[in-house]
Amino acid sequence: MTNFNYNDLGLKDYKECWDYQEKILADVVAEKRASGKPTAKNQFILVEHPHVYTLGKSGDETNLLANADFLKKIKAVYYKINRGGDITYHGPGQIVGYPIIDLEHYKIGVREYIEKMEDAIIAAIAEYGLEGGRKEGATGVWLDFNHKVRSRKICAIGVRVSRYVTMHGFALNVNTDMRYFTYINPCGLTFGVTSIQQELGRKIDLEEVKSILKEKFNSIY
Repeated sequence: MTNFNYNDLGLKDYKECWDYQEKILADVVAEKRASGKPTAKNQFILVEHPHVYTLGKSGDETNLLANADFLKKIKAVYYKINRGGDITYHGPGQIVGYPIIDLEHYKIGVREYIEKMEDAIIAAIAEYGLEGGRKEGATGVWLDFNHKVRSRKICAIGVRVSRYVTMHGFALNVNTDMRYFTYINPCGLTFGVTSIQQELGRKIDLEEVKSILKEKFNSIY
């Protein structure tokens, strides 16, 4: 049994997908207002984006290390958006997940929601022999998470919540071109980033990873 209505958009423009999320969220919030009770119509978008950098509402624009001309050269675009967190990168080979769910339906708060998301990602990458975990003072999923020097981020998380309904979500590096991270301070920090492909030394089947993610999210929620 699935807890979510999964919608795989394939490769889709970031702004188009953002607008799509906003429409779904508005519809869910309107339904909640009309009914006066939580909704179980939980949506889960899976997508890849063309090269794009996004800056959260509390982020520092100086963490984007490239100017407009260079972004054009590397075929990347840049948006200031309404999620939490600082700057991050999305691109082909990275699986981005946008759960649009009613936290009241699950009777959980935002912190527990993010922790469950992290747990699902940790369980998913464990299927590839990778031990992920949380890093103190930071969101997302990390490898060598307790090591001061070797810790590296494999999955970023940033969310927005409106009337207990979520949007935005996670970005898991699978076959991501890691060069694009060298043009930012990811999430406002200077640390290592990695991907499943980089860790294992081989290209990974994205459809297989999506299937594993669905299984783990269904199990954890």
